[in-house]
Amino acid sequence: MKRKLEWGVILFTVCVIFVIRFGYLEGPSQYFNLDLFSKSSITSIRLYWPPALGANGSFGGEQPRIASGDSRAQAPSESPAAVVQDAASSALRVLGAWSGLKRVFNRSDLAHEVIEGFKEGILAWRDLKKYVEEGEKDKDKGTEAAAAEAVVEKRCPYSVSSTNASELASDGGVQFPCGLVLDSSITVIATVTPAGSGDFQFELVGAKASGDVGSPPVILHYNVRILGDKLTAEAVIIQNTWTSSSAWGEEERCPYVDKQPKKNPVDGLETCIEQVGKAITWKPPLERRSETTKWSSVFKGSEKSKPWFPFSEGMPFAATIWVGWEGFHMTVNGKHISSFEYRKGLEPWLVSKLQVKGDLRISSIIATGLPISESAEEVAGVEFLKAPPLPGKSKKLKLFIGVFSTTNNFDRRMAIRRSWMQSDEVRSSDVVVRFFVGLHKQDQVNKEMWDEAKTYGDIQLLPFVDYYHLITLKTIAICIYATKHVNADYVMKTDDDSFVRIDAVLAAIDGRRARSKSLLLGEVEKTNGPERDINSKWYISEAEFPDPKYPPWAHGPGYVISSDIAKFVSTTSGKKELKLFKLEDVAMGIWIDEYHRTQRRAIEYVDDDKFVSGGCAENYIIAHYQNPRQMLCLWQELKKHQRPVCCN
Repeated sequence: MKRKLEWGVILFTVCVIFVIRFGYLEGPSQYFNLDLFSKSSITSIRLYWPPALGANGSFGGEQPRIASGDSRAQAPSESPAAVVQDAASSALRVLGAWSGLKRVFNRSDLAHEVIEGFKEGILAWRDLKKYVEEGEKDKDKGTEAAAAEAVVEKRCPYSVSSTNASELASDGGVQFPCGLVLDSSITVIATVTPAGSGDFQFELVGAKASGDVGSPPVILHYNVRILGDKLTAEAVIIQNTWTSSSAWGEEERCPYVDKQPKKNPVDGLETCIEQVGKAITWKPPLERRSETTKWSSVFKGSEKSKPWFPFSEGMPFAATIWVGWEGFHMTVNGKHISSFEYRKGLEPWLVSKLQVKGDLRISSIIATGLPISESAEEVAGVEFLKAPPLPGKSKKLKLFIGVFSTTNNFDRRMAIRRSWMQSDEVRSSDVVVRFFVGLHKQDQVNKEMWDEAKTYGDIQLLPFVDYYHLITLKTIAICIYATKHVNADYVMKTDDDSFVRIDAVLAAIDGRRARSKSLLLGEVEKTNGPERDINSKWYISEAEFPDPKYPPWAHGPGYVISSDIAKFVSTTSGKKELKLFKLEDVAMGIWIDEYHRTQRRAIEYVDDDKFVSGGCAENYIIAHYQNPRQMLCLWQELKKHQRPVCCN
């Protein structure tokens, strides 16, 4: 007994020393071994990070070590060294910004949400890396064609459907293997079971990366209670979200309850239309009321008041959830009923399935407008859509353009390749364009994105899951890539729903006056301040930004900075002085102001209203909120008329 007690004391002491050693004595910035294809022990905890890439595309250089106790790195290293040489050229093209981003992830002041996005990215990359390795092995064995056929069979579907309840999954779900995108829609045709509880739910359930612990998040919980709940005896719709870390969010009820603040419109649509819950009066048809007086006693008192509700027991309905710019929208029998704004970290591209629960007899479920990629074998003129070779740093470029894109926005990237990326300036390599894309939590999406990146050579994959609140990291990645891999006078940031007239951008740059100054060109805001309304999507607390006014900043759909600003952002990205503000366009304004103050550098702010952030306007340089069809239309009109003509 005494011996066991002694061993227990020794074990406890060792544990305490370990906790103190790794939990307190060293900061997290010392823990990173950012190695992507290294050969290491299976028990060694490492992050998959490419070391410095040599001029010939080979891997080399030192990587800082990461302690196995760091909470940021809980994924095993499994990458064989045999893949290195085969993958080197692909990595150089696809992972060019990774080695520079390690400065950011070594920072000790990273917010929890950034670390979580990075951890999830590690898990997603681990699975994708296996796919890359298997592809290289198949290529070596001469089975590349068979492997390609297998990939095609698993491609993201444009639509999925289930025509009766027996075909649904055991948990009442319909799977969406590649998530949802703008304008995706899910229609449920069903009948509320008569004489039941009157309760049923639609849940859009999020994806889990392999290795994730806990239950998957609920991106949208749409709960219908025809017989009411604890707060009301009347029929009600309750919308909410759920995550394993935060449990249920703040519920939104339709109709509103007393003292419940009315939410701002979502995509211009009411979060709950006023008609829901309002008393309506039923009256006999006019022709029957005009009949002989012998019926007057029958109609007397026949006018009845009843709260209106879109669902009724025993009645069939067609309910459609569709994906908007700002949130989900529900229509029932063709009538808009409610909207629900996306919540932080719970975005439509994450949705992996629809679950239907409760007292319903389901006739069919149909989902359309799902993200779908184009197989290179099926694309006409694919060679003309591939990015020209990246010029060496000895060639001075006029402009580098980094495009924000989400992993499953395949159609938007293809529309850009077929439209403004066909500009002479791009095809001649005077201007270089690259898409900056994070990882997805669904393995199939990452596989198709990797194949797309290899085919077209214009995608930069980033080592974190593609959450909206991490987009500031993409801005940093653009600056890193622009200063490390190309030699451009100016750097532009834009979005994959923006149409860019490259010739007009270059003309605007050439027309600047103070060439000795650094430049911010775009739709510049100089008097704007933080949004303090807690219900706003753009809410900023005083803790996040205490000043009443922002430094000058340019709207995110398209702005241009001079290369010295990009270099400043790149070189200082590992320091706390570079504030990781969650609004990326405002963040750039804050960084430029920091550059001005610390480097005593004069800044030229050029406000040009032709950088249109709210759609399309006459003589636009940038047209925002353009879907793929509009992108192609704008390009056709531009080539036809030799001047900008809007299509919407």
